[in-house]
Amino acid sequence: MPNNKQAAKRTRQNVASRQQNKITRTSMRTAIRRVVEAENTEVATAALPTAMKRIDKAAKQNIIHSNAAARYKSRVARVAASK
Repeated sequence: MPNNKQAAKRTRQNVASRQQNKITRTSMRTAIRRVVEAENTEVATAALPTAMKRIDKAAKQNIIHSNAAARYKSRVARVAASK
């Protein structure tokens, strides 16, 4: 329980921020899953730009590290190409 007004406000901000971060991270993971679980190359290639966009957005908002974003993008592109 926060002991002063500043701590109470910070707690409220953290809750809102955590919810937004979860939305962004979940949409990124869903986009990646759509590429990985695609049944053929055409579907994977069509889903690839959305996955790249979601990964870049998460990195830009510091939800994931920029190196992690590069790693995700590389792996997703490799999977899409190998379908």
